[in-house]
Amino acid sequence: MQHVTARRPWVAVLALLVAACGIGGVATPAAAAPRPLAAPGESGDDGEGGSKSLLDKLDEASKGYVSAKAKLTTSKDQQVKLGAELKKLDAAIGPQQQALNKYAEQAYTMGRLGPLSALLTSDTSAGFLDRAQLLSTVAERQNQAIADLRTTRDNQQKAKTAIDKTVADQEKLVKVMANRKAQAEQALKEADQGDDAADDADSGSSGGGGATADKPSGSLAGGCSVDDPTTTGCITPRLSFALKQAQKDGFTRYVACFRHQNSGEHPKGRACDFAADKSGFGGVATGSSRTYGNNLANYFIKNSDTLGVLYVIWFKRIWLPSSGWKSYSGAGGTPSTDHTNHVHLSVT
Repeated sequence: MQHVTARRPWVAVLALLVAACGIGGVATPAAAAPRPLAAPGESGDDGEGGSKSLLDKLDEASKGYVSAKAKLTTSKDQQVKLGAELKKLDAAIGPQQQALNKYAEQAYTMGRLGPLSALLTSDTSAGFLDRAQLLSTVAERQNQAIADLRTTRDNQQKAKTAIDKTVADQEKLVKVMANRKAQAEQALKEADQGDDAADDADSGSSGGGGATADKPSGSLAGGCSVDDPTTTGCITPRLSFALKQAQKDGFTRYVACFRHQNSGEHPKGRACDFAADKSGFGGVATGSSRTYGNNLANYFIKNSDTLGVLYVIWFKRIWLPSSGWKSYSGAGGTPSTDHTNHVHLSVT
């Protein structure tokens, strides 16, 4: 007890020195610095609200769905082009057939017996040459008309075959998309997640986020190769594009992208967490902060094809390209694991 009592004067002196130097932590700054999320794994998941197994399955399912959907869109565009080409070919058949009929009729009327017939029916050598030349010209035009018609019909058949193949490919892609949707929903079900979420605008199902992202001017392929402007790590070109587009369209609050963890998209440079509150990651978003999160989530959903969105997590729900909004809560029930203080974006 005497030893403890002897230390008390020194403690008092130290407190006075700290106060005099302005080191004390009593004062609160006017604008609080953005607060980081809870450390990954701190609450039983890996920082993204789900187990490694669940995140890996969602990643695989959503990637497969997005890839098949992109191919389906390309296939449908090709089908439209082939249909337009077939329409032109169909329109050309009639005039070409008429031209061929005309030359065949001329040849028949003139009696296509060759130069001997022309010689027997001509009064002069000049008349013979003229008639022979005319017969030759008619024959050449008829042969060309036959060739043109044959080429058009061949191209017409090729276009029809290509359209049939395109439709067959589309049917396969639709099946792939259905399988990937089932895969994602089964993964959520196995993790006791994924109940259908009601279309509640207050949770980000609709409204807000009406801006349209720009189309990328070049390829967004590549791994974690771009310096992350939010951390000391790296992000992919696609995520960099999505981040810049969101900021361009007014979503400029605190954001953190790359971080080290055992699973999910953050360590791959393919995910960002966007704080809902102006002061950063804090408690459950309310009022204007929740509206900001709603609008941002809907912005990513509206532009999901352009930005290559894998999934969006916001306010105890996850949005999948295949299935829309599904219930999704993290272990521990914190604002970070439940995503009630930030919007999570993962891209392909």
